[in-house]
Amino acid sequence: MKIYTTLPERLKPYFNVELKQYKQALNADQLHIAWEHLERAHILGQRYPFAHISVHWKMLKFGWKLGCRKEIWVQTRRLVSSGFESLFGSIPMGNPGGSNVSSLMSFPVDPHIRGIFAEAGVNH
Repeated sequence: MKIYTTLPERLKPYFNVELKQYKQALNADQLHIAWEHLERAHILGQRYPFAHISVHWKMLKFGWKLGCRKEIWVQTRRLVSSGFESLFGSIPMGNPGGSNVSSLMSFPVDPHIRGIFAEAGVNH
């Protein structure tokens, strides 16, 4: 079993761009676009505990901002479990991380994100 730790250096810029675009969209009150960037950051970072937890924290704060009880509840639970899941590689690939999907479901990875993984030399 492979134990994952931190985001690979070659993947960090892509992850950070998604978080930057999330923040810009959030500040512009473009909530749908902001959420899409969080989902993409989740997919990019879900295999790495610190990145994974940080995205769920942002999703929790997003849910809090919207007053969405379901998102707050689900993200609180995922904050507890996501680090362990990432550490031991037991995460479903392509999962966008929101409360509208099961944390156990895999999803097809968007071709653009697959390209990012390939460009960064990350095997997913």
